[in-house]
Amino acid sequence: MTMNTTVVLVHGAFAESASWNGVIAALGDIGIQTIATPNPLRSVTTDADNVRRAVQAIDGPVILVGHSYGGVVITEAATGAGNVKGLVYVSAFAPDHGETALALTDQFPGSTLGSTVRPYDLGDGTNDLIVDRSLYPHQFAADVPLDQAAIAAATQRPIRDYALAEPLPTTTPGWKTLPSWFVFGDADKNIPAEAMQYMADRAGSQSTRVIPDASHSSMVSNPGVVAELIVEAVKYVS
Repeated sequence: MTMNTTVVLVHGAFAESASWNGVIAALGDIGIQTIATPNPLRSVTTDADNVRRAVQAIDGPVILVGHSYGGVVITEAATGAGNVKGLVYVSAFAPDHGETALALTDQFPGSTLGSTVRPYDLGDGTNDLIVDRSLYPHQFAADVPLDQAAIAAATQRPIRDYALAEPLPTTTPGWKTLPSWFVFGDADKNIPAEAMQYMADRAGSQSTRVIPDASHSSMVSNPGVVAELIVEAVKYVS
């Protein structure tokens, strides 16, 4: 398969770009150009600006794919990036204007993330947050082999608490004007599956896939399923 659409992958909180390795390999095998762009996890506004600049440097159409908090970022980044043609949410938030990741998590019961997070004072009134490394495998990646989950725990990028509590700035979220696709696991301990189904339904998802027994790290444990949905999005816009 040869298409001129580029897939841009955006990791979320407590993860990093290598979390997309399996998806990148699967898409590369069929000739889809893929980039995993860094996500600093500092604020919705600045993180979205970083992604938007990366997208604007790409010649041709783009599908933005976000995991977890990365979903907030792609929702904001799509505004003002005219070559973005679709959005894929992988165990991710798809907020509306004024909504926060924290509020969406708390809107539905089931998340156990809060008790596993540890703060580090940044000296400016905000904190960096990480998931306790000893609890990370069970909380974040219960269906990932333990050795891989332990590496993910050790390499996780901290997120500034302000980012999780920052309301979505744009008045027209990307999913209101662009086609979207959603995939998530029904055993996610970070974002309740009910919350993700709610956001998918609200966005008018073109296709929603629920992976049985998959954790929040669905793109690590089920890269093939995630890649298949991304391919569906690429074909749709091509």
